[in-house]
Amino acid sequence: MKINDIKYLSIAELNAKLKELNSELFNLRFSHATRSLANPMALHNVKKDIARVKTIIREKELEEKGEGNGNK
Repeated sequence: MKINDIKYLSIAELNAKLKELNSELFNLRFSHATRSLANPMALHNVKKDIARVKTIIREKELEEKGEGNGNK
């Protein structure tokens, strides 16, 4: 997932995406534990996607408070 794909989503949509990614991560970890994971890099990619979504959510929260972009 690219940052541009998630940058313009609303906070509600981002939270739904985060929930979906966490579920996917759980399923991948379970598959990895049972030695049936076809692509081990999928774990890495999902973790990165979760971090991207959390970053965008935090940026949007700060913008709503008026604290974004270095405004002090």
